Amino acid sequence: MRFASRLTRCPIPYEPARAADVPARFTGLAPELRALLEGAAGCSPFLSGLMQREADWLEEALAGAPEAALETELDRLGAVGGAEALGSELRRAKRRVALLAGLADLGGVWPLEAVTGALTRLADRAVDLALCTLVAAEIRRGKVPGASDADAGTAAGIVAIAMGKMGAAELNYSSDIDLICLFDDARYEGADVAEARAAFIRVVRKMTALLSDMTAEGYVFRTDLRLRPDASVTPVCISMAAAEQYYEAQGRTWERAAYIKARAAAGDTAAGERFLAALTPFVWRRHLDFAAIQDAHDMRLRIRDHKRLHGPIALDGHDMKLGVGGIREIEFFTQTRQLIAGGRDPGLRQRGTVEALAALAAKGWVPAADAEELTALYRAHREVEHRVQMVGDAQTHALPTRPEGFDRIARMCGEGDTERFRAGLRARLARVADLTEGFFAPGEARTGPEMDEETRAVVDGWRSYPALRSQRAVAIFKRVEPEILGRLSRAANPAEALRQFDGFLAGLPAGVQLFSLFDANPQLIDLIVDICATAPGLAQYLSHNAAVLDAVIGGDFFAEWPGSGVLAAELSARLAALGDYEARLNAARVWAREWHFRIGVHHLRGLIDASVAGREYAGLAGAVLAALWPVVVAEFARKHGAPPGRGAVVLGMGSLGAERLNAASDLDLLVIYDAAGQEASEGPRPLASRAYYARLTQSLVTALTAPMSDGRLYEVDMRLRPSGRQGPVATSVESFRAYQMDEAWTWEHLALTRARPVAGEAALGAEVEAIRLEVLKAKGGSGRVLPDVAEMRARIFAAKAPDGDWEAKTGPGRLQDIELLAQSCALRTASPVRRVEPQLRAGLRAGLLAAADEAALQEAYRFLWRLQAGGRLLTPRALDMAAIGEGGRAFLLRETGMSDIAALTSQLCLQTGRAAGIIDRALGTAVAEARDTDGGA
Repeated sequence: MRFASRLTRCPIPYEPARAADVPARFTGLAPELRALLEGAAGCSPFLSGLMQREADWLEEALAGAPEAALETELDRLGAVGGAEALGSELRRAKRRVALLAGLADLGGVWPLEAVTGALTRLADRAVDLALCTLVAAEIRRGKVPGASDADAGTAAGIVAIAMGKMGAAELNYSSDIDLICLFDDARYEGADVAEARAAFIRVVRKMTALLSDMTAEGYVFRTDLRLRPDASVTPVCISMAAAEQYYEAQGRTWERAAYIKARAAAGDTAAGERFLAALTPFVWRRHLDFAAIQDAHDMRLRIRDHKRLHGPIALDGHDMKLGVGGIREIEFFTQTRQLIAGGRDPGLRQRGTVEALAALAAKGWVPAADAEELTALYRAHREVEHRVQMVGDAQTHALPTRPEGFDRIARMCGEGDTERFRAGLRARLARVADLTEGFFAPGEARTGPEMDEETRAVVDGWRSYPALRSQRAVAIFKRVEPEILGRLSRAANPAEALRQFDGFLAGLPAGVQLFSLFDANPQLIDLIVDICATAPGLAQYLSHNAAVLDAVIGGDFFAEWPGSGVLAAELSARLAALGDYEARLNAARVWAREWHFRIGVHHLRGLIDASVAGREYAGLAGAVLAALWPVVVAEFARKHGAPPGRGAVVLGMGSLGAERLNAASDLDLLVIYDAAGQEASEGPRPLASRAYYARLTQSLVTALTAPMSDGRLYEVDMRLRPSGRQGPVATSVESFRAYQMDEAWTWEHLALTRARPVAGEAALGAEVEAIRLEVLKAKGGSGRVLPDVAEMRARIFAAKAPDGDWEAKTGPGRLQDIELLAQSCALRTASPVRRVEPQLRAGLRAGLLAAADEAALQEAYRFLWRLQAGGRLLTPRALDMAAIGEGGRAFLLRETGMSDIAALTSQLCLQTGRAAGIIDRALGTAVAEARDTDGGA
């Protein structure tokens, strides 16, 4: 669309005399375009001068679409040769693009983002051409070791990192440009680095002069290089290695914030992107970083102190950028929230302020209405800023100090009533302050509850803990401590809750991040107090894994369970985004730990019961295995080649196969492969097929169990493989079938009733499932099944006595006992079901169990699982009712539906005694029948 057809507004000439010659000079333009030029010239001496100087070009540019005029101007610069000619032509381009952007802005032809985008594109082009032209001259002089003319196209390894508004494509009308100039020292041999650095320092100095110097033709862009590492002592161009070392050792929060907008803009942009990628862990912290709020607040105060910008909003002379309610307030508000959560959510890593606000709103970090309002306010502020700068091309953000100055700016905005313009501007500044100030201002410390001497002694001891060793941690904790103590005092047993919180605090290695999290999210204090008062084991876990609390702030922590398939896809995507194997293993640990914690909290708070928790823990383990197995295979294949034949399948055995894990469960796994006749792999270090799959299985076990910086994923038990500990860790599908049909013991057939493919090749998994059903059908009719079960049962009881009075798993009539009988039902009926409840129902349907007995066993199993799952959530040790405290006891009573501990004791005795009797009768009758059959024979 042509320029004229897109006009939506027009400035009012403030000095009509300045615009008097416009109608005569631009007779070929449409009346509405001449009105725009009159308004612009009558308000801006700078634009008036540009119109006179570039009149012929302007008339042609306005005749078509402004985008076409911009492209033509940028394209023609590519044909300019030599630094001197380039400097002249860049200044001509700056005049034209500034004029075009100014008119498109004043006429409403371009939105703010198009205006700032055009100015930024010119800056990118200017810096790139200047660098490449000057580097080419150094190469011709032989000053860049090993470089040829072809290297000039990438500036021989120099990159200009655009910072601030240039990086975000948000350059204002009279912006300077902030650049960090680096060179890729990896392109040069050790002895050549110093010579290359000297040449590149000369290039950057000449580039700065070429762009910044004021000549008769004007200037291109004022260039600022002071954002580079340690600018007071470092040269204007340093190596990427030196910059990385600086940020790793000394980087500060303001530098992290600056790199949110950083962009490789000119020169060797590929090397620049690699540098920025390497800096990702510095800019984007892996955990939620609420400590950034205080850092940003302190930074704001330092700027205001330096610029003397404190106090109420007074329009005369008010700084639209740095003053109260100004542009920087919106940018700080946005960037700080990005720093908080961008490490966990790459979708928040937007350079532009408007784009970042939209992303934050979409993810729930900023209310959608606030984001929309701040976006409108930001655009309005930037338009006023542009008009202030357009008057005389001045690098200023200050509003006029005299009434006539405000009249001029109001007319540029198309407003004939200056007082109305001032009122609207003041209201917008005040609204920005209202929306942003509360986020930054730290809350005042409140008065805590009265404390007795015992409580005071505990609280006084906190100052000696590692988490409170820094003054900053103490200052933040002082703000949240009254809230913590108040909520602890309202627990069912305040002294007990305080003792558990004391243990939690003592175990924290550091406190700034967590206390900042509490300060910004007081609802987390409720959760911590709830955990400390109810589940001391979980509280102890939290003290060493406090980062899992990040997940609570994510917005969907209390949402419905998404399902194992969704989780596997989510984890797979997260791992695929990381290039390093170790990083992937650590990321899997962080992710799994957060979901594990989520299930535990849901269970603790009664959002799910023990049965659902058991399925979710198993679903989580299945998702981890499904996502991690391909990663392990790919890493192993990188060294030894692709898996021979059809690959392998990972079977979940035991409780994992039955989809019922508790908070402390390990994983029973079995790996089956099919080499399909292929004797060895094909790769850098090939392996025989049997050895390949054995070592691949060990790699999986290591990936799951190795203690890393983020802990381990799971403990793994592979004793359910053929021949137990003596057998190979991976079994071929042919050997698996032959073993199960010809050699396996009854206990191994029982274990097979719960086997379930959880990862690996789907087709092979389907084949293994068919083998499983074939074995069950072939072996379930043996008269030895129940006698063997009775013998196994006796051995288990002899080997391991119940672990305390509250043991729910091992012993007569307990979980393991019921599970053995259920598995025997599945085996004898060749039923494909894996979970205990449907296995018992299979026994009922086949007449192996009486209806009353089956119902009693189901009831006992549900009760015992609730006790077991609840106990494992509360403590990793044997359940001790005294040790878990009042909160823990209340949780178990709620889970089991009992009124008090005496009722729970009675119910445990009743259920285990009744279940044991049923199992005794079932197995005893079968054993007697087997003896009769043997005697008759």
